[in-house]
Amino acid sequence: QVHLVETGGGLVQAGGSLDLSCAASGSIFRLEYMGWYRQTPGNQRELVAQMTRAGIITTGDSVKGRSTISVDSVEKTGFLQINGLKPEDTGVYYCHAFLQPLASEIPNYYWGQGTQVTVSS
Repeated sequence: QVHLVETGGGLVQAGGSLDLSCAASGSIFRLEYMGWYRQTPGNQRELVAQMTRAGIITTGDSVKGRSTISVDSVEKTGFLQINGLKPEDTGVYYCHAFLQPLASEIPNYYWGQGTQVTVSS
């Protein structure tokens, strides 16, 4: 089986930095797309940042100028960094990736289970 696992969430201080990782596990040939989404209290899930295979990056308005997305194609792991954290950054962060498995599983988009991020004021 293939799946995504987010790590790096927890309680952080306002004004600090957040570093999240999204590791793809299983027999995987290629990670084609990586995206980060979040669901903040009282809001629908929204895009934080994404990167296509061609390297085109899209960043959500709420984190423009504060976020960095990157991918390690060898380790098949995605990363998200947010600087200058604000209390409104609090929420559950999810990674989203398109994976090409080596096994019989078909290529498809996968979601991680999410990691809670709480920013103290």
